[in-house]
Amino acid sequence: MRCGSKCFVVEMEIKGEKQIKSVTARTSVDARKTIRGEYGAGAYILSVTEEKKK
Repeated sequence: MRCGSKCFVVEMEIKGEKQIKSVTARTSVDARKTIRGEYGAGAYILSVTEEKKK
């Protein structure tokens, strides 16, 4: 975990199946890069939102 990182909730579609994954990153762009690096170009990212603390 890096300094200034937050938790983002990424909603994506892989092979016609919707999935939700929690990712730790500094920005929403970094969260998208992490998902693309893990799942490749086949992952269609629907939304990236910052997880709010309770």
